[in-house]
Amino acid sequence: MTNVFAEMLASHDVLLADGATGTNLFAMGLQSGDAPELWNTDEPDKIRALYQGSVQAGSDLFLTNTFGGTAARLKLHEAQGRVRELNRVGAELGREVADRAGRKVIVAGSVGPTGEIMEPVGSLSHAAAVEMFHEQAEGLKEGGVDVLWLETISAPEEFRAAAEAFALAGMPWCGTMSFDTAGRTMMGVTSADMAQLVETLPNPPLAFGANCGTGASDILRTVLGFVAQGTERAIISKGNAGIPKYVDGHIHYDGTPELMGVYATMARDAGAKIIGGCCGTMPAHLTAMRAALDSTPRGERPTLEEIVDKIGPFTSASDGTGDDAGPERRARGGRRRRA
Repeated sequence: MTNVFAEMLASHDVLLADGATGTNLFAMGLQSGDAPELWNTDEPDKIRALYQGSVQAGSDLFLTNTFGGTAARLKLHEAQGRVRELNRVGAELGREVADRAGRKVIVAGSVGPTGEIMEPVGSLSHAAAVEMFHEQAEGLKEGGVDVLWLETISAPEEFRAAAEAFALAGMPWCGTMSFDTAGRTMMGVTSADMAQLVETLPNPPLAFGANCGTGASDILRTVLGFVAQGTERAIISKGNAGIPKYVDGHIHYDGTPELMGVYATMARDAGAKIIGGCCGTMPAHLTAMRAALDSTPRGERPTLEEIVDKIGPFTSASDGTGDDAGPERRARGGRRRRA
């Protein structure tokens, strides 16, 4: 593999990814219910600022503002006919920011779930899902992304459909699932299931892992679950900045920059190669994560008890595999650092 993303994976001990898209755009004026992707053409300067915030904080890669860029998601805003355009422009803006960074920065084309349930449980067919993901992938490819980045997936069927679409586009890719239901995805996938799933794909991802979910403690436990499967692929950890709280009419995440710095080094020591933040993660968090990764020597793989002591308690008694119910009893008594 000669693509720039694979080269950076090989040449760096760890890669710092970006933070939240929605949290940062809401701070810029995006309203609840609006389609962030429309800002690629309506508010390009704000999207450049979103990307630039990650670059200035020290990120090695950032995701494009295209998470909801499939026809199924854009249809909710009567923009299903603009898939190629909105994805291409979102990628072009990212390419512009990355190319003037003065160092190598990866532009990753964000691809989120379709929002529909696939057969046999739902009505979305495999062929239709592949078509939607392929259309989005081609737009991102036209805009110049270095790698496609599938994220926040719950169903293995949707993961497979996206993988097939990315092969049709001839693009390297990464993929993450969201383990937000007692250590499983909404559709019941465990960390062990995902580690096994990627190995069954004809075109497996260059890296795989977890994003979003619940708190930083939980995603570290999920990373340990990936490692326990003996995978040799690069692992991604993009955890939320703490736990969401409803404060003064809006959602606030309680994870401080200090806490996210500790999370970043623990994710690295747990086995993650690509580390970033998800919901609630602002440039200040990324700056702290960059500083922590650069200044803290690599340590031993953390235990569940150490995660609880340094980050806070888990939100569920198990990671879904049934192997860690014992340590959780201690975890519930742990203290959580709060903002």
